[in-house]
Amino acid sequence: MNNISTTLLTMKRSFDVPANQVLTVWLNPKLMKKWLFTSETTNKFVQNEPKVGGTWEIVDHREGKDYRAIGEYLEIDPPSRLVLTFEMPQFSETVDTITVEVTSHGERSEMTFTQHIFVPHEEGWTGDDIEKAIREYNTGSEQG
Repeated sequence: MNNISTTLLTMKRSFDVPANQVLTVWLNPKLMKKWLFTSETTNKFVQNEPKVGGTWEIVDHREGKDYRAIGEYLEIDPPSRLVLTFEMPQFSETVDTITVEVTSHGERSEMTFTQHIFVPHEEGWTGDDIEKAIREYNTGSEQG
């Protein structure tokens, strides 16, 4: 794949729980299936091996179709940092990197989510098409 753009999505969220509880929802498969790329009602399958080099996978069933998201854990440093890959092989060969950093504020915490997103270009795209795709990839990740 020759033509690829990149974009960086950064989001901050505050939580009324200690920092160690924030990373738990990223690492525990019972909790992942409730929110990561899915919901409990549409989740079809979740697998998780939360260790460096371990993999994760979620299959979500929406509108009669299965959507598969997979990745690998690159860094796990509780309670403050997690780095993993995110890939949807049915759509693209690209592999994004997600970094989750959690800052403790007593019984509260703040999470900074950063996703390095690769946006593959389709043949014949104009500059406007590329900019539109970048916005759509950012929006899709942010809503997910």
